[in-house]
Amino acid sequence: MQTSWMLLQLLVHSRLLTSVLKTRVREGLVISFSLWLLIVTSHPSMVNAQSPALHPYGTVGAEVFVNTMRAYGNLPVAGEREPIRTVVVPATAYTSDPDETDDTPFITASGTTVRRGVIATNFLKIGTRVRIPDFYGDEVFVVEDRMNARYDKRIDIWMEEKQEARQFGIRQVRLEIF
Repeated sequence: MQTSWMLLQLLVHSRLLTSVLKTRVREGLVISFSLWLLIVTSHPSMVNAQSPALHPYGTVGAEVFVNTMRAYGNLPVAGEREPIRTVVVPATAYTSDPDETDDTPFITASGTTVRRGVIATNFLKIGTRVRIPDFYGDEVFVVEDRMNARYDKRIDIWMEEKQEARQFGIRQVRLEIF
């Protein structure tokens, strides 16, 4: 009776031990695989940058790819476009002074850096090209900035010097929109 009881306990414990080991083996394999994957992907293999490029026909140098384009004629040259429309608007000038701009005085509303040829306006799309022929001749300006929301039909021309902007003042200008 005693031996059968011990055998029964051994059998129960061995089944319990087997199920625990199976679970632990599975967990061990998952952990081992995860560690192996982490090690393999976090340590890239080294490449010898000095070795020549292998090609089925020998080594290929960069000079093979230089000047491989052939001339097929000239592309058509775009002529002067006529303005889509012309409007007369009040124009003022602004500088990158923090009193005249927001908290990023040298960055336009389109994300570019201010420079000669940038204007601000609210009634044209960003990227619109315009000319102010009465004051700047054929120089092309690009709308890259915005003005305060209260200003609708007017433009603000960026200038580098505050004195130059003050001297410009406010003027009625003929604006050619392209």
